[in-house]
Amino acid sequence: MTVFHFFNCAILTFGPHAVYYSATPLSEYDTIGTSVKAAVVYLGTTLVKLICLATFLKVPENDSFDPYQELLKALIGFIDVAGLYFALTQLMHRNISQNHKFQAVGLGWAFADSVLHRLAPLWVGARGLEFTWEYIFQGIEANANLVLNLSLAALGSLMWLRKNKPRTLIPIIYACAGVLATMPSITSYLRRALGWHPPKVVAFELASSLVMAFISWQLFSACQRPSI
Repeated sequence: MTVFHFFNCAILTFGPHAVYYSATPLSEYDTIGTSVKAAVVYLGTTLVKLICLATFLKVPENDSFDPYQELLKALIGFIDVAGLYFALTQLMHRNISQNHKFQAVGLGWAFADSVLHRLAPLWVGARGLEFTWEYIFQGIEANANLVLNLSLAALGSLMWLRKNKPRTLIPIIYACAGVLATMPSITSYLRRALGWHPPKVVAFELASSLVMAFISWQLFSACQRPSI
């Protein structure tokens, strides 16, 4: 039963990434190489973030919410944006369209994040003798994270790859990208400052991911329309 629970949680956590790849044109255009390169860039970006966190943040004495520390974490979190910029603009890609490029990069980014932050806890905890909902919530959170990373990659492609976008949409694009980049700090505030329980936090992440995905899709569609 414990192994069965582990496989269920692992499929919930990593399965949507494979489903997204096979169910979209990404598999037809064989963009797996782009996703792998994006995953490698994510690992390098995470290493830089860990070095910055260890250098500038102090170890908290308790689990209380420290606004100054969280502000530093949010600023350091923007290193992800720099890594995403590198993945979208500097890596050598196959001759694929902008639509497929940001999806492949976002998918690889989200998959690497799930493997790095959720595989070990699943392997150690989900095989325990006592059933817990914690790892189910981790899988659902990974799905929300997939949507958020795809949305951020879409906005990144508009900021850095799309030249002829409407001027009125530029502030909205940057504002939405800023919200997505600071989402980890927002969820940390909900958990530690407001005391939200995991089900409520995961529900917020799912709802916010759907809202941001809809906004990103609308912005991307608006920028794709030919200017008159």
